[in-house]
Amino acid sequence: MTDDRTLTRRTLITACAAVPAALLVAGPAEAADHHPDRIALPNGWRPEGIAIVGHHAYAGSLADGSVYRADLRTGAGTVHITGPGTGVVGLHADRRGRLFGAGGATGEGRVFDLDSGRTLATYRLAADAATFVNDVVVTPWAAYFTDSVSPFFYEVPFGPHGRLPGQERVRRVPITGDFVYDTGFNANGVTTTPDGRALLIVQSNRGLLFRVGRDGGSRAVDTGGVGLTFGDGLLRDGRRLYVVRNRANEVPVLGLDHSGTSAEPLRTVTDSRFDVPTTAARYRDRVYFVNARFNTPPTPDTTYDIVAVRR
Repeated sequence: MTDDRTLTRRTLITACAAVPAALLVAGPAEAADHHPDRIALPNGWRPEGIAIVGHHAYAGSLADGSVYRADLRTGAGTVHITGPGTGVVGLHADRRGRLFGAGGATGEGRVFDLDSGRTLATYRLAADAATFVNDVVVTPWAAYFTDSVSPFFYEVPFGPHGRLPGQERVRRVPITGDFVYDTGFNANGVTTTPDGRALLIVQSNRGLLFRVGRDGGSRAVDTGGVGLTFGDGLLRDGRRLYVVRNRANEVPVLGLDHSGTSAEPLRTVTDSRFDVPTTAARYRDRVYFVNARFNTPPTPDTTYDIVAVRR
């Protein structure tokens, strides 16, 4: 059985607080509050993760681990965090002004100060070279990272008042139960269940969704027949779960039960501007998607962007 100790009393999803029930609508977004519906990123950026805090979006770079900050009201932006030279994948911000990043093949978890951009901590999460730390979700008392290659998730527990721990406090938790790793990319996007008592993790290669407890015990979530192959970033808004299927260029929207053990299909979002979207975050009445363009060979001149779709 999974460990049902509460992960969080109030889920701290990248998209901030839950809002009244609403559906994403297909098609290009119309201007909301005159905000641009497309934000250009620097050429050659190779984005993957996105976090939104206030009216700023933060997009990480697979090229060197830097983070670009864009003003959602104007579309203007700048490189806010200079990376270590190795890529950053999923991103998630907490309410203490910190940005957490998954370090991919380095096996690292990184923490940045959002105001200054300085690095607060770098954790060695994986124990060996067989790793790809892909995504992260932050709760009031811990950050949880997925690994797409090795059957573990990693917990970085916070100390009193949210203090970051030392390396020795990091937990490497084996995933057991229904979630069985296979060839290719396995665990990818992660968020918490609506009741905050467990994690939800999508398995990209098998197209499945799992509820995973703090002890690593997992249970497959009934998605009502919706396949989630290429499942990447997860965005939970109350009981609505948006699953970004990157190479499929679509986003199934699922309605979750309170405990996250079952889901029903609500809608599938498509948009002509999608070009292998990977992750999503919400701001006001829009959801912002990062176009990773994995089907396009990356060069220093390759263009990248973030596109907005009305909720």
